Amino acid sequence: MNAEVGQDGLRGLEPERKFGVVVVGVGRAGSVRIRDLRNPHPSSAFLNLIGFVSRRELGSVEGVPQISLEDALSSQEVEVAYICSENSSHEDYIRQFLNAGKHVLVEYPMTLSWAAARDLWDLAEQKGRVLHEEHVELLMEEFAFLKKEVVGKDLLKGSLLFTAGPLEEERFGFPAFSGISRLTWLVSLFGELSLVSATLEQRKEDQYMKMTVCLETENKRPLTWIEEKAPGLKRNRHLSFHFKSGSLENMPNVGVNKNIFLKDQNIFVQKLLGQFSEKELAAEKKRILHCLWLAEEIQKHCCSKE
Repeated sequence: MNAEVGQDGLRGLEPERKFGVVVVGVGRAGSVRIRDLRNPHPSSAFLNLIGFVSRRELGSVEGVPQISLEDALSSQEVEVAYICSENSSHEDYIRQFLNAGKHVLVEYPMTLSWAAARDLWDLAEQKGRVLHEEHVELLMEEFAFLKKEVVGKDLLKGSLLFTAGPLEEERFGFPAFSGISRLTWLVSLFGELSLVSATLEQRKEDQYMKMTVCLETENKRPLTWIEEKAPGLKRNRHLSFHFKSGSLENMPNVGVNKNIFLKDQNIFVQKLLGQFSEKELAAEKKRILHCLWLAEEIQKHCCSKE
């Protein structure tokens, strides 16, 4: 599933009807979703923004009315929910909207446990509804560059270090879940991975955290994934991949990421319209569940050593 397919699959199509949408959570991601829904794009033509849900009393945002969760769940007009709230609340919202018969788009991570994600996917299938987990990191220019760079090459070893400011674990989940986009990069580039070891170093008084994960490809090639977070740390990715035919050290400037949330919406709308094959959907589900399973295994490893 790529952004180009998502865009081109909708261009020139006239919507027979629009799906009514509610956005849950109006933080950074929710605000971008509202902006994209209100602007004229090929995918937005199939969607009708009805309102947003927030725990805060906001009244309206950019002319979009606030509605209660109860009204969003019960309204016949609402057919789709975009879940853009804190990670810890995703599971409960997804379950409520699926049970109410709505299609769901959720920002990653879908849940903070592998079993919960599997159950929700079963529920979506029982209800005959689309459950889509956003992965804008796979729509970035950097990832497109990496995908071309690694194709056909024999990996010897690799590492990916991500640095950023601190995140509250209670709201965003264990670092392997809140950082699952990095894990998704590694799995998408090198296939399913197995966990060798994982450690977590924390100094809570300094808001410092460093998670070090040692992974292995199916060919037993080592990959190291490190998440390091502290006040003042700049948001950055440092990568190093060594192949038999040469090395890739850090990312060249490959251009600006444009409209990545919109590209994700294009893919979601194509799912609503039944434009992806069962094989494509099954492969995506397998990858997402594998990454969530790995994240949970990493968390177990780290917590067993505390």
